[in-house]
Amino acid sequence: MSFISVIFLMMTLTQTKSMSDDVSSAFEDFARAFEAFKETNDTRLGQIETRLTSDVVTDEKLLRIDQALDDTKRRIDRLSLDRARAPLGGHADHRPDPVLSEHKQAFHSYMRTGEASGLKRLEEKALSVSSGPDGGYLVPDTVEREVLRRLASVSPIRAISSVKVISGGQYKRAFSATGPASGWVGETAPRPQTAAPTLSEMSFPAMELYAMPAATQTLLDDAVVDIDSWIAEEVEAAFAEQEGAAFVHGDGVNKPKGFLASETVEDEIWEWGRLGTVHTGGPDFPAANPSDVLVNLIYALKAGYRQNASFVMNRKTQSAIRRFKDDNGQYLWAPPASLGQAATLMGFPVVEAEDMPDIAANACAVAFGDFKRGYLVVDRAGVRVLRDPYSAKPYVLFYTTKRVGGGVQDYAAIKLLKFAA
Repeated sequence: MSFISVIFLMMTLTQTKSMSDDVSSAFEDFARAFEAFKETNDTRLGQIETRLTSDVVTDEKLLRIDQALDDTKRRIDRLSLDRARAPLGGHADHRPDPVLSEHKQAFHSYMRTGEASGLKRLEEKALSVSSGPDGGYLVPDTVEREVLRRLASVSPIRAISSVKVISGGQYKRAFSATGPASGWVGETAPRPQTAAPTLSEMSFPAMELYAMPAATQTLLDDAVVDIDSWIAEEVEAAFAEQEGAAFVHGDGVNKPKGFLASETVEDEIWEWGRLGTVHTGGPDFPAANPSDVLVNLIYALKAGYRQNASFVMNRKTQSAIRRFKDDNGQYLWAPPASLGQAATLMGFPVVEAEDMPDIAANACAVAFGDFKRGYLVVDRAGVRVLRDPYSAKPYVLFYTTKRVGGGVQDYAAIKLLKFAA
């Protein structure tokens, strides 16, 4: 592939396209870009072997292709998400539930005009608490499900973690760090008493997360606009951004506790309550056989967790790892096999979380584990909306809140790759 054709490909990949772009076409662009990436990187490696250094032009071309890969992947994700969204404009179910329909109609009346009498009557009938002008009103179940569905699509850690819906302010569960008491005995041999397991309690409080989308009264008066989809779309980005940061490095104060906020210890002396770390031996990947540390990270995890494990890292770290090869010259990073699937590294899915730290001294830039077993997201049932037509005239603000918590629930299920000082 000539340099001019590669530049033309980069311009094609990075230009802004309309919403009518076909997702499959974008996926084909991504596959072609990765082939160009491999070809250019092989050229760079050949230059290093023959001249002990790579050509500046080759390095710049590789960086451009690498950036194009990331841009195209983000475009594929956005197109896939947009295609899955319901179109604007209301639609009725064939057999709607009378109670749900009444709630939905009352909610739409409140959103468009501020008339709250219908919601007040319904929530008083349901004996709900913390509602009304001060606490806001519960959105219909269909809206709540849509908000959570969209968050699962755009919040990377939520998408791979366990999610539990609770009705109270926190979720508690008992656990035993030593495992159940057991032993082997003969058929007629006495049964000696086994050591009793030590039970402890884990608590996951649900903290308040809010967003405040704004709309003009003209938009609200437009009967064509689907209020449910509009609210879900407006709070999606705000909720996902805040959740994503908290699930990774939140300190647990008025927010979930991220897995990187847990205490760490070298994996050789791992103990419950801390996450085990595998060290690289320097502030970057080793110059020789850099993928060996990834192998060590994979096998630091017990076999039972490896079956459903994923790599978690940010875009810059993934860019560095994308160049690694095995002993047979095959790239360890592979693009998605089809639409809707993740890229893989050594056969394991790669989850891109931009809140993960960059490669640097003392940074845990790569996580590997079974997050379904390792990390728990707690959602308190109910999303509330408080209409405010006064604070930002001529706009109407909608103070939207949900309660969410999170934390590590199995410290053996996640391992971290730590770059030494």
